[in-house]
Amino acid sequence: MTEIALAEGVASLPRAEWNALVGGESPFLEWEWLASLEESGAVSAETGWLARPLVAREGGRLVAACPLYVKAHSEGEFVFDHAWADAARRAGLRYYPKLLVGVPFTPVTGARFLVAPGASRSAWLPRLAAALRELCEAHGLSGVHVNFCREDELEALVGAGWLPRLGFQYHWLRRDWKSFDDYLASLRHKRRKEVRRELRAVAEAGVAIEVRTGAEIPDEWFAPMWRFYRATIDANPWGRLYLNPRTFDLLRERFRERLCFVMALRGGAPIGGAFNVQKGEALYGRYWGATEPIKHLHFAVCYYAGIEHCLRAGLARFEPGAGGSYKQVRGFDAQPTRSAHWLADRRLHEAVSRYLEGERAETREAIDWLRERSALKREACG
Repeated sequence: MTEIALAEGVASLPRAEWNALVGGESPFLEWEWLASLEESGAVSAETGWLARPLVAREGGRLVAACPLYVKAHSEGEFVFDHAWADAARRAGLRYYPKLLVGVPFTPVTGARFLVAPGASRSAWLPRLAAALRELCEAHGLSGVHVNFCREDELEALVGAGWLPRLGFQYHWLRRDWKSFDDYLASLRHKRRKEVRRELRAVAEAGVAIEVRTGAEIPDEWFAPMWRFYRATIDANPWGRLYLNPRTFDLLRERFRERLCFVMALRGGAPIGGAFNVQKGEALYGRYWGATEPIKHLHFAVCYYAGIEHCLRAGLARFEPGAGGSYKQVRGFDAQPTRSAHWLADRRLHEAVSRYLEGERAETREAIDWLRERSALKREACG
């Protein structure tokens, strides 16, 4: 007998069972990451992220799940629907709360429908999608949003009447490079000179950059990494303080094996750093900050050190996060991202459908335009 229900957060579920569903998927789906967000209070009803994972059991065994949240706003999603919420308000519709399948504050593509090894993924995708719609209707919610999903998930959802949305990010994909010099040689002449100039300026400022992973990361690096994260939030009007010191403590205890820290030191003291996550063949940039305003330090710490680490460690892909056209001129090329949306009100659903049709065409054109103007020489683009 199959039972599909909501759980009281990922932290309430057995770690081994949840991680068995995740397998080799995105590290941000793992119990250690999601439970740490919940237990530190970064994710909670108070912050507008009520964790209610959808779980399916057969004979008591966890066989499928979705990381599901009841959202009281649209912050921290990186797939922006504020205009939809405004349209709903003007039409006299209540947009919040809504349901979101995704990872809080983390614009990284990965499975959103988790299925146990040996179970049929093709069978579970429509079952979970139907359960999400039923939840939405039963509780009078405005809709369900599945952000940064896999392509097979998008296809299944679109086939069930959901609306597809296309976005893009800038990713670094390894070619046949063996060293950082090989990467530099693949850049167009102007860009190669600029990278060298930026790295030289950081070195001349007396900054040394170190990269440590997993157990090699010193305990004393976590406190300054929190300060750097906080400094970036405080310095930007768009910043949102999602995490807290307890989040960093829990990740140090539970998630260290996935971490890759880049630390900028001057006179042996940390002055800036990047908080990255690593799994399989991919490196993911998450947070960065600095307490001294050194020109080009951001590029050196967040991008060049990450690229060099990928080349040394044999990693194939570096996803440095959302936004930032400055990534494109450093060899990070546009790659599509996908999401799917179902809106309960038919009028709103149809209006958003028309909007997304035009947006998808514009996004495809933007991706093609950016790839044509890659910082990499044409032969290096494959």
